[in-house]
Amino acid sequence: MGHMPELVSYLREALLAGDVETTRDSNHGNAAAFAAGDEGYLFGLAPLKTWTLAQVLGVMAERVGIDPDPQRSTGTDVIDPYKTVAALDRMRDRLRVAARRRERVLVASGHPAGIVEVHLAVVAALRAAGCEILTPAAGVPFAHPGRYDGREFPLALRYVGGVAMAAERGIALWHTHTPDGTRAILDELEAHDAAMPDLVFADHGFAGAAAAAGLDVVSFADSNDPALFVGEAEGRVAVTVPIDDNVQPHLYRPISAYLLEGIAA
Repeated sequence: MGHMPELVSYLREALLAGDVETTRDSNHGNAAAFAAGDEGYLFGLAPLKTWTLAQVLGVMAERVGIDPDPQRSTGTDVIDPYKTVAALDRMRDRLRVAARRRERVLVASGHPAGIVEVHLAVVAALRAAGCEILTPAAGVPFAHPGRYDGREFPLALRYVGGVAMAAERGIALWHTHTPDGTRAILDELEAHDAAMPDLVFADHGFAGAAAAAGLDVVSFADSNDPALFVGEAEGRVAVTVPIDDNVQPHLYRPISAYLLEGIAA
């Protein structure tokens, strides 16, 4: 997996990039919602300026590889696997710095049934390299309930394998976009006068809220989640890797191996 052609081929075969399952309808609709300022699509990282739909799609075309045409709202779309590999290289460089410096690192995911496989591997590797993996605010309730199928569910912060996630009453981990988890973590650190993380490795609202707080953030995002790519374009997110972030977890193992090459595990 060390060479770009091999990784590009794998990304295509596993549908992590290339002809992904995320539709143009979803990409276009979510970009429009982000441009309209819909809070559910901001991931806790409100943009520094107003972005038009065309501008958002332009950022996504540049950083993800989707079609920039604001007039096309249906059909299929793509993630450019070469852009994925280029971003993975930048993310890998930052992880190597963290390992070398033995930094304080927060790892968090809103994808308990998908790309969290990578987050778990990152925790193990960075711990073995001497990094401190932060786990504050375990069990702290989120400020807002999770919503599904017209119902509301109380959520709280839970760590599994050192990865912060959202949990419903300890019985289910949640796929979530909310920034509440990171906000609870940062509030807890501040309340105890503890140092903030040197690096945040996260996705969805966990990454967005960390970037909004001015922390050093590397992240993953799908082609229908523009917030972190716009955050990267605004200089507030260090790296956002374009990838389908919610396929079968085992399919991410080659991604973990590529990212963690040269780091103790």
